[in-house]
Amino acid sequence: MIHPRLLPSAFICVMLILTSCSTVYFGALEKVGVHKRDLMVKRVGKARDAQEEAKEQFQTTLQQFSQLTGFDGGDLQTTYERLQSAYDRSEAKAKAVQSRNDDVESVSKALFREWEAELNTFENNELRSNSERQLRSAKQKYERLMVAMRRAEDRIDPVLRAFRDQVLYLKHNLNARAISSLQGELRRVEIDVSSLVREMERSIGEAEAFIKSME
Repeated sequence: MIHPRLLPSAFICVMLILTSCSTVYFGALEKVGVHKRDLMVKRVGKARDAQEEAKEQFQTTLQQFSQLTGFDGGDLQTTYERLQSAYDRSEAKAKAVQSRNDDVESVSKALFREWEAELNTFENNELRSNSERQLRSAKQKYERLMVAMRRAEDRIDPVLRAFRDQVLYLKHNLNARAISSLQGELRRVEIDVSSLVREMERSIGEAEAFIKSME
């Protein structure tokens, strides 16, 4: 166990190791012709796709929940299992969104560090100024993109928690009366999902605009 006084130093060491690993990784890719700029655009595309898939899955899970609250007979266990399955898929899609966003952030930071360092190697001042302006523009677009993607990501957790509560409640109280009592929660969940979908659509739009600007 690490002593509390050593935690800051341990954290710095871990960060240095991770940074070194990512530097080696990106360097290896560039040796085979995969440059950071192209990789960033590719990762933004994957992050966009992950949010699109998550958006569709959360809407599907909401539909399952809505159908459940309107339950008027049938196999309760099967109905519960469908909702559980929909929740599990939503959770998996949520993790994919976070992972893809982290991937974008990782390669973008590496790209911008390299770009800034290379500005000092220019002999031609005019070319250096032009490149510096392009860097500022790229950073501004990237920051706008990350704000949109992280904002959408932040909206996921409250919806997941609400779905998880419903699934657990039904697991413990699998009867028609318990299902009926969840009807009052449906409207609140609908509002949360609608808000999430709007943020994801904004984020998807920002991703598409960013990709176009970098191609």
